Amino acid sequence: MRSDILAALNDERAARRAAILVTDIADGAQRLVREAEIAADPLAAVLAKHLASGKSGLVEADGRTLFLTVQVPPVRLVVVGAVHISQAMAPMATGLDLALTVIDPRTAFATQERFPGIALVAEWPDAAFGTTVPVLDRYCALAALTHDPKIDDPALKAALAAECFYVGALGSRKTHASRVARLTEAGFTPAQIGRIHAPIGLPIGAVSPAEIALAVLAEIVACLRRVPRPEVA
Repeated sequence: MRSDILAALNDERAARRAAILVTDIADGAQRLVREAEIAADPLAAVLAKHLASGKSGLVEADGRTLFLTVQVPPVRLVVVGAVHISQAMAPMATGLDLALTVIDPRTAFATQERFPGIALVAEWPDAAFGTTVPVLDRYCALAALTHDPKIDDPALKAALAAECFYVGALGSRKTHASRVARLTEAGFTPAQIGRIHAPIGLPIGAVSPAEIALAVLAEIVACLRRVPRPEVA
């Protein structure tokens, strides 16, 4: 690999941006395609497909065999609310290779006994982001689960501003309508607010905390893999 390509690939990795290294198997020629450049690339469709899957592999294009090396930042999942749903979510998230952080300023809930082995932050979200918790970015998912606007709203604002690939919030449609009003007053546009998945989770009829956790994680994976949300019958 040429030193300039390696340096550029390392720069993208350090900045938590995705990139794809395209290698021509016949002659070894290589080029780096950054995520922001994919849409304008001659191989846009195939590159986008591999980026969505996060998988490297061989492809055929214009009579040539190419190997696509996909570099995608590790996905972080930030859950706001040390509640029963997040307790059920923790082992599932681990199995999905999601780096989970749970934030909740309510120290009675945010205890290591309830979340063994999980990155637990007993702070207000707006104080935690950028200090105890790394700054949010496009490869982060955020789920707000407290039902308390004082805790959830700052986290949602941070997630929308950072363009997290997934933003979800627990609550009924009435609760969400009030949330929309607050975020509108705070200066967020309808398009930004429309990115919030609320009610949170895929519509699987979930009732128990474990079922809701499953529905939320399934929705996160669907957004990560760019799978359209199914319509409710």
